[in-house]
Amino acid sequence: MENKMRVGVPKEIKIHEYRVGLTPPSVAELTRHGHEVIVETGAGGGIDFADSDYVAAGARIVATAAEVFEAADMIVKVKEPQLHECAMLRPGQTLFTYLHLAADKPQAEALMASGATCIAYETVTDRAGGLPLLRPMSEVAGRMSVQVGAHYLEKEQGGRGILLGGVPGVAPARVAILGGGVAGVNAAQMAVGMRADVTIYDISTARLAELDAQFEGRVKTAFSSRAAVEAAVARAHLVIGAVLIPGAAAPKLVTRDMLGLMKRGSVLVDIAIDQGGCFETSRATTHADPVFTVDGIIHYCVANMPGAVARTSAFALNNATLPYALRLANMGADAAMAADPHLAEGLNVAGGRITHAAVAEALSL
Repeated sequence: MENKMRVGVPKEIKIHEYRVGLTPPSVAELTRHGHEVIVETGAGGGIDFADSDYVAAGARIVATAAEVFEAADMIVKVKEPQLHECAMLRPGQTLFTYLHLAADKPQAEALMASGATCIAYETVTDRAGGLPLLRPMSEVAGRMSVQVGAHYLEKEQGGRGILLGGVPGVAPARVAILGGGVAGVNAAQMAVGMRADVTIYDISTARLAELDAQFEGRVKTAFSSRAAVEAAVARAHLVIGAVLIPGAAAPKLVTRDMLGLMKRGSVLVDIAIDQGGCFETSRATTHADPVFTVDGIIHYCVANMPGAVARTSAFALNNATLPYALRLANMGADAAMAADPHLAEGLNVAGGRITHAAVAEALSL
């Protein structure tokens, strides 16, 4: 027997975040299953969905986020709740969104205090050991990392003045990609397409062999030892940090000292910044002020990169999250997680406690 659940969609309030937890087609799917969907006015405005589009899909529009939180049994968002949003959560309520708690102790403590059941997109797993709800945003961030890197290599942006693909008679830019996972592979696809000189670094020799076969020799592969990373950084014009340890803080692969080996005007793009970043000199930035320079090296460390291409990202995210949101609504959170151990891996906070080992270890909680 399916539950009937009230599902709430607040407007995202993180700076320059235009994505939305549920698009109108997703709302239509939930209402078709008999659930009530409550959407804050303007929630989809950033990606050109009017309140009328949500009403046509069967949603009820309310004026404030407080009304959404008050009415809903489950809140579906994109970005981690800000502290005043955490304060609106309550025991018995389910939160389904990205959390990235390993780098955010205040948010973790606020969610614990709320008593809500908090399921993080980024730690839900699949049968193959992958991260199906992180994957679409890793694909977007990976592909974006190359276009933003190419942009900031331009002289006018403070960069070295290098065209990523070079031209006949002039060598292309050298791109080092740290991490051969989903983000790294998507970065490599774009960089190869733009005719850069690309090397992927990873600690798994099996993964490097897969990548070598996948790219048919168009990408170089290298084992990611500290010495190799140091050499890579010294050679590269663009370094893309794409390392992920599920739920845990990212390892610092590029140290402050290594920046001294780099050519002035080179660019670092840190895709792992929402897990603390994989460059020692990284600090989170926003789309309003995306870059800063340390020792002549440009750092792009925007914590919600996919927000820049919000429409593409919102659809890609909803494609992945909707089946899980439906299951949570139909069965209730406890039954849905009991029936699916991979969904249960997404549980980060419940009953006032951290429930994910990697998150607990990262926060010493």
